[in-house]
Amino acid sequence: MAARITFRPPEFTKKHHKPLISLTKRIPTCISCTTTTKPEIELEFIGPKPDENGNYPMDKTKAVSGEKLLRNIMSENKIELYAAYIIQGNDVLNERTNTELRYLKKKPESWRLACQTIVGNKKNSGKVVVQRFPQWKK
Repeated sequence: MAARITFRPPEFTKKHHKPLISLTKRIPTCISCTTTTKPEIELEFIGPKPDENGNYPMDKTKAVSGEKLLRNIMSENKIELYAAYIIQGNDVLNERTNTELRYLKKKPESWRLACQTIVGNKKNSGKVVVQRFPQWKK
């Protein structure tokens, strides 16, 4: 914010010889420009089957860190629910739950259950690449 002060040329009259000069003075302001944006996680979902050209379809989205399960993110973005194989970004996800340890006992650490996986921890950001697999038939 600046105080407005005008310049006026000196006025000379027969009786007075008094110039009026004033300057614009900046008034310092202290405005905090901190934003409270929450960290985001970028997600890429590679489709389970290649298209007719042999390319795998890719779906991309973003989510606020630590607020949603992987399953909910997939559901909101109309991405079919499949078993998830984490190609990149396993460090951005929560640790495996007891349920995951039980169901994925003999699977590699990169396999996750979408219904048990929380994306981020509310403080971190990064990128997660997920390969989707077709659901198993019982």
